Amino acid sequence: MLSIENLSVKVEDKIVLKDINLNINIGEVHVLFGPNGAGKSTLINTIIGNPKYKVVEGSIYFKGRDITDMPIYERAKLGIGLAYQNPPGVPGVKLRDLLKIISKVKWEEIERMAEILNFKDFLDRDTNVGFSGGEVKRSEILQIFAQNPDFIMFDEPDSGVDVEKIKLLGRVINHLLDKDKKPADRKKSGLIITHMGHILEFINVDRAHVLYNGIIACSGGPEEMLNTIIKYGYERCIVCYQKRN
Repeated sequence: MLSIENLSVKVEDKIVLKDINLNINIGEVHVLFGPNGAGKSTLINTIIGNPKYKVVEGSIYFKGRDITDMPIYERAKLGIGLAYQNPPGVPGVKLRDLLKIISKVKWEEIERMAEILNFKDFLDRDTNVGFSGGEVKRSEILQIFAQNPDFIMFDEPDSGVDVEKIKLLGRVINHLLDKDKKPADRKKSGLIITHMGHILEFINVDRAHVLYNGIIACSGGPEEMLNTIIKYGYERCIVCYQKRN
């Protein structure tokens, strides 16, 4: 689904990502851990095509197609979606109208998902205007559901959300990523960025990576990696990286 080869990225005049290699197969969901400032948001903004993030080396392939220099709207058409951590409010644009514009699924399905998310009362409000942190997350999830992309990135879906809502979001994200289907029937893929890992209690993840100071320091099983981070912090990942290199 997604292949990143030897990717280095700069923001303004600073190199933020260095020699990133990452492969996510069809039906797989990966999680990206890392402390604040490690480059996690830079990576997903580069994948989605934000022009602020300049690729200085390497390539990004989506479904076998080189999208390294492709604009955002073309990547979205191909099937890449992103649920932002802190999306802007859009005064004057009702959420209902936005969903109808971007939707690739029937309106009845969107209404059903809005009901599952306890979000029907927000459909006729201006998009994200005056929403709490948890309400913004549900708005983003509902928009992603309407777009129905093949590859979905979630930027810190558990930040600013209470425990009960994290459980709800986890259940819905599992559905969006086909994790409630048999392995042979899973067609969606995803990348989840999380700082604390709370959302992983409710989402089935296949592989984990740690991004530290712009490099992927280690990769492995999600549960083992999260337990190691909780116990030793991210510094242990750098020690392992240095030993390998």
